[in-house]
Amino acid sequence: MIWPANCSQAPSLVRRCRAFLRLCARQAASVEPVKKLHAHLITSGMASSSHSNFLRNALVHAYAASACPHSARKVFDEIPHSHKDSVDWTALMGGFVRHGMPAEALRLFLRMREVQVGLDDLTLVCLFNAGARLGDSGIEAQGHGLMGKMGFGCSVKGCNALMDAYVKCGLIGEARRVFDEMGERSVVSYTVILGGVVRSEGVSNARAMFDAMPERNETAWTTMIVAYEENGCTMESFNLLAGMIFDFGMKLNHITLCSLLSACTQSLDVMMGKWLHAYAVKHVAADGRVMVDTALVDMYAKCGRLATAVSVFHQMPVRNVVSWNAMLSGLAMHGEVKTLLDMFPRMVHDARPDDITLTALLSACSHAGLVDQGYRYFRSLESEFAIRPKMEHYACMVDILGRAGRLEEAEAVIKEMPFRPNEFVLGSLLGSCSVRGNLQLGQRLLEELTEIDPHNTEYHVLLANLHSSTGRQDNASKLRRALRKRGVRKIPGVSSIQIDGQFHRFTAGDKTHPETHTLYKKLDEVIGKLRLAGYVPNTVAQAFRGNDNGEGDATQDEEKEQALLYHSEKLAVCFGLMRTGAGVPLYIFKNLRICLDCHSALKIMSSLYSREIVVRDRFRFHSFKRGSCSCSDYW
Repeated sequence: MIWPANCSQAPSLVRRCRAFLRLCARQAASVEPVKKLHAHLITSGMASSSHSNFLRNALVHAYAASACPHSARKVFDEIPHSHKDSVDWTALMGGFVRHGMPAEALRLFLRMREVQVGLDDLTLVCLFNAGARLGDSGIEAQGHGLMGKMGFGCSVKGCNALMDAYVKCGLIGEARRVFDEMGERSVVSYTVILGGVVRSEGVSNARAMFDAMPERNETAWTTMIVAYEENGCTMESFNLLAGMIFDFGMKLNHITLCSLLSACTQSLDVMMGKWLHAYAVKHVAADGRVMVDTALVDMYAKCGRLATAVSVFHQMPVRNVVSWNAMLSGLAMHGEVKTLLDMFPRMVHDARPDDITLTALLSACSHAGLVDQGYRYFRSLESEFAIRPKMEHYACMVDILGRAGRLEEAEAVIKEMPFRPNEFVLGSLLGSCSVRGNLQLGQRLLEELTEIDPHNTEYHVLLANLHSSTGRQDNASKLRRALRKRGVRKIPGVSSIQIDGQFHRFTAGDKTHPETHTLYKKLDEVIGKLRLAGYVPNTVAQAFRGNDNGEGDATQDEEKEQALLYHSEKLAVCFGLMRTGAGVPLYIFKNLRICLDCHSALKIMSSLYSREIVVRDRFRFHSFKRGSCSCSDYW
């Protein structure tokens, strides 16, 4: 830019500069052009001219919109109070809120009140957004009262922001009161309250409200579809999606597609995920492909379709660090460690690894028992990648050492942590104690875990199993009786399988399924074949609820064995064998860690029935093929 040689040209140049900065603010463009223009203004002397305050006002708006609120604040403080109006204050507040600094926005609002700057409804919108980010309902209540006193109670924008803040703070009753008192409502008003009803009142009430809406925008449709998906109502969500597109002619943009794919990932609904994939190929523009493709990689990997996830990843024309993390995390979950470690050097040339990347690497080393390699990555976090180790990295390292039986080293890693270990770190080591039979350390860890979360049953169950596996059945029985006396119950294992777009869920010994009679006949047939193939139920850690007095008579052993045969994983696999054709892979999803007995049984079943059986438990995937598992019995 060429600066004028005489002052007569300055007003025109100032107008052009302000127009350019306003354009940057409207488009929330990159901060670099704003910085360059700011530097020119300083070096040319324009920043200290008679027009400087007008330029500074424009700079505040541009910086605040361009992810640089600290620079906006610095310029803002250079402007005399007489040259700042509520629009400038509000722009800076909005910049702080948008870029993750709601406390700064709140402090700025309080300063506005101190110096008696006039407020408008947009200022209150920023205040409510800051309160929602902070999760402070007190801010919303005080702002609500202020809005009424200042005569903004009829502002649709203000009421919408207030309702949104109440919803995010979990105060659906307050949000409904604002909604009911509104004289005029927009489609956004209905959409905001719909989101609150979904969270607080359930999917059926939300659908009633959705059907009553006079107008629906894309957000309302997406909210309702995601609600169905997350509540396991896959057919309802699919029908609503079809109605949105085909009956009402609405298009899905890349943001909406990512929201829907995220819901598919959580609900494990790969059928809808595939449909959305086909839609994205035809309709998503190039600028949204990275986000959508990344969501597809994540969805396919977490739904057990790793080969499809890898295919989507390799076809991506552009990848960012989030894309790489989705792929590497998926490979780690599936135990494909060699592929992951081969990919990592290619990532370093493509994107800068972050803390999530290194968590995936360490997790993979844990699943594969690569202790030395895991140590190298852990020690290189700061030195090579400039990443300060987080709790997740320590948890992975403790898991790596614990699984390898190096319990003392794992305990030493915990002691060197710069922060107090959480339940995941200690729970991981307790799990290793259970596998390795270290009762003394296990009991000490349980005491620490009970202080953190006294109601978590998983740790007590692990210790009870540790007692059983080390021959201390009396102690195990006492612990289980004590838990029952306190009203503590083990979280039931639930296994799910999707057949023809519908999920079927089973618990151990489940008799509630409509096809129970046929299912148990199939189970008897499968167990018979398993026994002929050499399967023997592993009852070592199996608790028997009927008699916990430590008397291991033959009847009790038989009852324990029977309970193992009715585990939810076995029921889900048998149902899949009944309802799918020969050779079709089975995908099972379980909320807890797969037990040793089911792991052994499923290996044999994969060979007997020539099926791939993929099980995602709480920690990872197990792919059973031809009598072996992808975890190599190390999990």
